[in-house]
Amino acid sequence: MRNLINFLLKYNYWFLFILLEVASFVLLFRFNRYQQSAFFTSANAVTGAVYEVSGGISSYFHLKSVNEDLLDRNMLLEQQISNLEKALLDHQTDSITINSVKELPLTDYRLFKARVIKNSLNQADNYITLNKGASSGIRPEMGVVDGNGIVGIVYQTSPSYSVVISVLNSKSSISCKIIGSDYFGYLKWEHGDSQYAYLRDLPRHAQFNLGDTVVTSGYSTVFPEGIMIGTVDNMSDSHDGLSYLLKIKLATDFGKISDVRVIERTGQQEQQELEKRSMQQ
Repeated sequence: MRNLINFLLKYNYWFLFILLEVASFVLLFRFNRYQQSAFFTSANAVTGAVYEVSGGISSYFHLKSVNEDLLDRNMLLEQQISNLEKALLDHQTDSITINSVKELPLTDYRLFKARVIKNSLNQADNYITLNKGASSGIRPEMGVVDGNGIVGIVYQTSPSYSVVISVLNSKSSISCKIIGSDYFGYLKWEHGDSQYAYLRDLPRHAQFNLGDTVVTSGYSTVFPEGIMIGTVDNMSDSHDGLSYLLKIKLATDFGKISDVRVIERTGQQEQQELEKRSMQQ
């Protein structure tokens, strides 16, 4: 206490000076309109700048939840687009039909959220590790997608983690088709550029153009129809000359995938078991 009193006595002139300065500023801005207007203008500018910085920081920390919402919405929109295209191709173009198709819920599928914790790009067989596993409902042979398109297929699971066969893997073979066509082929990756894969076994009489969109065909137990894969970048003949070999620019950027969704298809296990029994007979 004595030290505080000594401090106040020692610097009493400074405290008096500050007090008088504050009083003079209060009188100046209170009774002079010009200075008052200038003060509030400056104060508003400073306050606005502070709020802008604060809002930017707050938005940055909410990016994760925003990205997750966008990913869920993107999945829903892709399925709705696929349903609408099927309706249009069947010549059912009246508004009642299209609206009813658009509102169809994804009752045949469930989505599980997961995050990529390990990824590889430069191997002949690339794998991705997710932070969710069997305890979260994930099991082998489920499809994996991100906000841009397909990522791969679940290969193995533990209680807390999953290993995914990436599209960039020699073992990966995904049934796909060109939008507007019922002809399908299989997507395969050749070791090299992670931005491209190849659509094989597309019949010679199939019609398409460079730039056309390639999506999943739905002819498997893994992916629903209409999930984005990429676009046709180039074309050539297969080695036997009986089909096309299309170079596909992948929609998914495998160099920066982070948040993904794992797709569970209702009845998937039942269909797989039936198909295995049929092949064994």
